[in-house]
Amino acid sequence: MDNHSDLPPPEDFGAPVRASHLRRWRPAYFALAVLLVVVSVAFAGRDESSTSSTTTTSSATPTTVRPVVPLARKLVLGDRGDDVKRMQQRLKDLGFDPNLIDGDFGYQTLQAVWAFQKLVMRIPISGVKDEFTPEMWEVAQRDGLIVPRRPNAQTDTHVEVYLPEQVLIVFKQDKPALVTHISSGDNKPWCEEVTIDPGEDGNLNGKEPIKKGVCGESVTPGGLYYFYNRRSGTRESKLGTMWNPVYFNGGVAVHGAAQVPIRPASHGCIRIPMFISEYFADLVAYGDRIYIFDGVKEPEEYGSPPPPADRPDPNYTTTTSSTISASTSSTTSIVDATPDGPSTTVKPQQQTTTVPTTVLAPATTSPAPATTLAPTTTNPGG
Repeated sequence: MDNHSDLPPPEDFGAPVRASHLRRWRPAYFALAVLLVVVSVAFAGRDESSTSSTTTTSSATPTTVRPVVPLARKLVLGDRGDDVKRMQQRLKDLGFDPNLIDGDFGYQTLQAVWAFQKLVMRIPISGVKDEFTPEMWEVAQRDGLIVPRRPNAQTDTHVEVYLPEQVLIVFKQDKPALVTHISSGDNKPWCEEVTIDPGEDGNLNGKEPIKKGVCGESVTPGGLYYFYNRRSGTRESKLGTMWNPVYFNGGVAVHGAAQVPIRPASHGCIRIPMFISEYFADLVAYGDRIYIFDGVKEPEEYGSPPPPADRPDPNYTTTTSSTISASTSSTTSIVDATPDGPSTTVKPQQQTTTVPTTVLAPATTSPAPATTLAPTTTNPGG
């Protein structure tokens, strides 16, 4: 008799073995399952905590990047203090150059304040005061206050001059690099004895300065021009004494002057503060455009009219065209030419036509605000 005849079929033989295996490892499987649940919960909690932390940080980010200290008083010429220094710094940040950031409200800071009042606060010249108020301080905190009237000009750097406001702005890629108070032609006739350095209109080919009696009209023509020449140091011309002139219309230039009063006062040039003229020529280049807005027509409507023609003074009795010592002139360099020609010095345009004297709107009859100015001289500048 076969001893294995009573064993169950093969398929039934392995069943009890598998059941025993599951029972043996069931606690381990259960523990593994619990561990996976715990780990999943832990990761979920960390993600939620991270999300909550990020949201809190984002919502706590301040909307004002620049902390603003309120201006507690009206600042006037002669004031000193930390609040004056903060005003100077903010003006500088906006492009208005007060020169030194020293907490001293002096005349150069005042000229920057004038420009701010006229350009940003839109105060007419007759209403400009020698002060900076808390209201002005609040407005100065805004961004994007100054935008060009001619965006996307053909040159990366261009200059815009606003004759009614008596303000000049240098834009670099449509951002203000400099905003300054100016004084342009006062639209009045004049007759004076003038000194003309060699190379200036009226003494183009001379080798020595000369003196002449000249009459003219103090007009700064509106129009579209380009910078074509510049000279360093003091220059004497038919329009007067100029410091570091940068020419754009015949003998008319942007130049430094000892006097840059609140109102138009030049013979046709655009006066800027002396300290600004020390670096103005470095901001602009040969061929850069300059737009002169007169408040009557757009610059492009005028084209590029020359300044009014001058004439000899019939009452001038001193020997005409008498030469004087060359030591009175201190020119140190002559550069640039015309955009379309070789790099040689260009003669200023001949003054052959007269521009109407209605270029600049007449000044109001209200009295001028009190200002601190240097005393008037016979021929203070172009």
